[in-house]
Amino acid sequence: HCASEVMKLKASDAVPLKDLKEGRTTPNVRAIVVGGGLAGFSAANTILENGGNVILLDKSAFCGGNSSKATSGINGACTKTQKALGVKDSKELFYNDCMKGGAKHPHLVKAMVDNSGSSVNWLMDNFDLDLSLLARLGGHSAERTHRGKERFPGMTITYAEIQMAEAIAKKFPDRCQIINKARVTELLTANGTVVGCKYTDKKGQVHEQKGPVILATGGFGADFSPDGILAKVRPDLLKLATTNGEHCTGDGIKMGTAVGAQTVDLEFVQVHPTGLVNPKDPEAKVKFLAAEALRGVGGILLDADGKRFVNELHRRDYVSNTMFKNKGPFRLVLNSSSAEEIHWHCEHYKGRGVMKEFASGNALAQEMGIEPSVLEQTFKDYNVVMKKPIDDPDNGPYEAYPSGKTHDSFGKKFFKPYPMRMDDNFHVAIVTPLIHYTM
Repeated sequence: HCASEVMKLKASDAVPLKDLKEGRTTPNVRAIVVGGGLAGFSAANTILENGGNVILLDKSAFCGGNSSKATSGINGACTKTQKALGVKDSKELFYNDCMKGGAKHPHLVKAMVDNSGSSVNWLMDNFDLDLSLLARLGGHSAERTHRGKERFPGMTITYAEIQMAEAIAKKFPDRCQIINKARVTELLTANGTVVGCKYTDKKGQVHEQKGPVILATGGFGADFSPDGILAKVRPDLLKLATTNGEHCTGDGIKMGTAVGAQTVDLEFVQVHPTGLVNPKDPEAKVKFLAAEALRGVGGILLDADGKRFVNELHRRDYVSNTMFKNKGPFRLVLNSSSAEEIHWHCEHYKGRGVMKEFASGNALAQEMGIEPSVLEQTFKDYNVVMKKPIDDPDNGPYEAYPSGKTHDSFGKKFFKPYPMRMDDNFHVAIVTPLIHYTM
C-alpha cells in the first residue's frame, strides 16, 4: 500500500538525493547561461541578485566575448550622468533616433530604450564603474554614449561583471559556477520545451545540464565557412574583414534552429565604416575597430584626395556605403583637441601600430601624396560649416541627419568646436569598412 502511494507522486515532486543531503527539500535547479560576454554575465548577475542560482558555460579559455573589445561606450537615455552634466534627453528622442536609423521592430526598440537608462545606472551602482563621460555618436540627437576616463569601456564594464560573478562563485559555489572550455553542442528538449543542454568539457567528456537556458552566444560575424550563416544570408560580405573574435560562429543560433527556433533579420549584418588598417598587415581578416567615439569627439574622414565626402556622424551603413562609392584609402583625422579628449584610445592605437601622429598638416599631406594646399582648403571649408551650426543651430540650406537643417552639404549637424589648422598636430588612421555586428 505504501509503495503504491509513493508511486503516485508526480515527477515534479521528486528531489535528488544529493539535494536532500544538503538540506534542500526542492530540487536545486540552476539557470544555464551559455556565453561569457557582457550579455551572459549581465544575465548571470541579474539571476543572482534576484535570488536564483546559475551555471555559466563558455567555450573559450577565458571569458569576455566581443563586448570586452567595445571602445566607444554604452548608450542610455535619462541616466544619472546625463542629469549631472545637464544633458537633455528623453526615451522618446532615443526611440525616434533608433527608428530613423532603420530599426524594424518598434516593440524591441521600445524595450531597449525604456531599459537603457536604468541599465547604465545599474552598472554604475552595482559595479562601481566610472561612466561619467558622454559623447554623441552617429545618429544620436543627444549625448548619450557613456564611458569612463580611462581604458576601453567595453573591457571595463565586462570585466567588472565577470569579477563580480567570480567573487560570488568563490564564496557561494552552490549559487554560481563558471566553466570555461565548455562547448555547448546541443539543446535538450522535452515535449517541445528546452529543458537543458549538452556540453563537452576541456577533457572531451560530455555532460548534460538540466535547467532553463539563456543563450548569450553572440552573432556569426567570424563565421566565414562555406556553409556558415554568413554565407547563407549575406554572401556578398564574405570578402570583408571583421572585428569579431574567432568564437563568433553563431553556435547559439544553430542550436536554436536545430530544435525548432525561428530566426528574424539575420540578413541585417552591420558593416562598420572604420576598421583600422595595419600598414604592416593590410589584408588581415580580423582588424581592430576605430571607436565611433573618435568621430564623436570631432574626427573627420578624408578620401584619397584629402577631401571630406560624408557626414561622419551618419548611420554606420550609410557611411560604409558612401566609402564603397568613393576613392580610398580613407583616413580618420583627429586634430590635437579631439585627440586630447580621447587620449587613451589614441595612445592605445598608436601602440598597436594602427594610428600615426603627424606634427603638422604639411606632414600629413606629404604622407597622403597630395598638395598641402588641397588639405588646407578642406580644413578651411570644414571650419566654415563647423562654426555656422554653433552660431545658428536650427537653420541652413541642407537636410541634416538625424534631423533638422544644417550648413554642411554632407548633412552633419553636430560639431565639436575644434577648428582644423595646418599648424596643428594630428592623429591619423587608415580605415576601411568591415563586418561588425550580427544578430
